[in-house]
Amino acid sequence: MTATTRTLSAAALALALGSALSITALPTTAHAAAADMEKCFGVAMKGKNDCAAGAGTTCAGTSKVDYESNHFKLMPKGTCEKTASPTSPTGFGQLAAYKAKS
Repeated sequence: MTATTRTLSAAALALALGSALSITALPTTAHAAAADMEKCFGVAMKGKNDCAAGAGTTCAGTSKVDYESNHFKLMPKGTCEKTASPTSPTGFGQLAAYKAKS
């Protein structure tokens, strides 16, 4: 093996190891970001929800109207119950699905 081949092999190994370590760190970073978020029901605009709750609902992007009471949007913790929601009994987002006011 020549010196150039050994240098290339060492560089390739370092690159592969670095890539593997960064990929394994992604879920931890995503989990930490998710830990700072909360589900906020009744604040998502039509088709902009992150997911849904309850019978007859599926998931992301499926809300049919603005401010649906059984669809949520992920928001930074502490902001949900300060966000306006005209369908909510309190007038603000809720941390759980609710029955919309008439």
